[in-house]
Amino acid sequence: MRVMVLVKATEDSERGGPIDPAMMEAMGRFNDELQSAGVLRTGDGLKPSSAGRRVAFDGASRTVTEGPFGPPGELVAGFWLWEVADLDEAVAWVRRCPNPMPGPSVIEIRPLYEPEDFQAGA
Repeated sequence: MRVMVLVKATEDSERGGPIDPAMMEAMGRFNDELQSAGVLRTGDGLKPSSAGRRVAFDGASRTVTEGPFGPPGELVAGFWLWEVADLDEAVAWVRRCPNPMPGPSVIEIRPLYEPEDFQAGA
C-alpha cells in the first residue's frame, strides 16, 4: 500500500526562518531508517506558502493567486511517499518520527489510489 504522509504547516514553518540543525539531524536519521526498511519512496520539505502560487480552475478560466495562503494548519510543509503493508504500519512509523516542528505539529497519512480501486465492483 502506498501512502502520502503529510507534515502539516505551522506558524513556525510558514515564517520560513532557519531550521533547527538538531531537528534536521534527527529527521535525517529517521529517513535513513525508513530507507533501510524499504518504506521510503521519496520525500521533502516545502518552502513556506509565501513562495508559492495557486491556480484556480473554473471551466476554461484560470486564476493565479500568489501566496501566502492560510491558515497554516490547512497547509502542507513537507511530505513523504511510503510503501507500507497497511495503515497500521504507517501509523507505527509516524509515531517514531521526530517532531518536525519546534512546537505542536500534525502529520496526516493518506492512502493513494491503486489501479484495483478503479476496477468494476471495487
